[in-house]
Amino acid sequence: MKWKYFAGLFIIAGLTGCGQSDGKNKEEKEESVETVLPTEETVVYTETLRTVDFEHELVSNGRISAQQVAELQFASASSAGNVPVRIFVKNGDHVVEGDAIAMLDTFQISNSYRQAEDNLQKAYLELQDVLIGQGYAIGDSAAIPPEMLRLACIRSGYNSSKIQYDLAKYNLDNAVLRTPIAGTVTNLFSKPYCAVNTAEPFCTVINEGKPEVDFNILENELPLIQTGDRVMIQSYASPDIESTGNIANINPSVDKEGTVRVKAYVRPHPKIFNGMNVRISVFRSLGQQWVIPKSAVVLRTGKQVVFVYKDGQAAWNYVTTGLENATHYTVTSKTLQEGDEIIINGNEHLADGTNVKKADD
Repeated sequence: MKWKYFAGLFIIAGLTGCGQSDGKNKEEKEESVETVLPTEETVVYTETLRTVDFEHELVSNGRISAQQVAELQFASASSAGNVPVRIFVKNGDHVVEGDAIAMLDTFQISNSYRQAEDNLQKAYLELQDVLIGQGYAIGDSAAIPPEMLRLACIRSGYNSSKIQYDLAKYNLDNAVLRTPIAGTVTNLFSKPYCAVNTAEPFCTVINEGKPEVDFNILENELPLIQTGDRVMIQSYASPDIESTGNIANINPSVDKEGTVRVKAYVRPHPKIFNGMNVRISVFRSLGQQWVIPKSAVVLRTGKQVVFVYKDGQAAWNYVTTGLENATHYTVTSKTLQEGDEIIINGNEHLADGTNVKKADD
């Protein structure tokens, strides 16, 4: 009988302990659930949906080039044997049309000119003798038959002497290198008293008054641009360096890569240089449309969703977007309404019916 009594006590104690344990676990679970569920409203930022003029943006890569570029080279035929005795400018200097850039040593060129001049005078005397022998005076050229005068010039050596004289005078006149355009001096690497390399330009003068940018677009993007569209360029090296302009012309030819070459003129900038690689954005107005920021669109189950603020809650709306630019989409679906307060920030973890609070309230 005693062992039955003690067994009953053990069973009662066990049941009592289990009851206390279940109650304690239930309390812990309730506390853990309460800590997981959010007790505060989510703060969001909103923007009113309006019909506005949408600017489509087409992005490409291009290179800056100047409209006027002059590669200067000494024109003297004998300049390979001469040296520039003086250089008047340096890289980065601004010059105007006609300014002297450098000057060759003219000793040999001057001697060649004087010799050619002397030979021409001798040939002229020979020409006179030939014509007198034919019964004509050189001063009365109108009376000399053209064929007779031509043969006399050849026999006297006057023609060849005149050619040599003209060449020597040309070399002397071009011993001073002058710029044909106004601009900035670049690529000047020669030094005084060093031999001139006539195979390469002595320097380059670039007129940066109105830079142009060349870039390519795809064939299927042609309908999205036209002459006069606004463009903005941005330097890859320094994104803060930018300028604006307009499309000047579109080359009416598609290359084998399926692209079309476009040229635009942009405003000058002190830090935009010839040959610089830039990012080009072409903007074109596509009329009045619903436009929302890209940050307003989130993906839910692979579909585009926009949350609308309504009476302190986030309302879930499926949308269909159309065109886009760097910051905005156009909305083509009719699930929204004009004047809706679109949630544009703080929508990452929202669900339909989530309690929200506008940041400006």
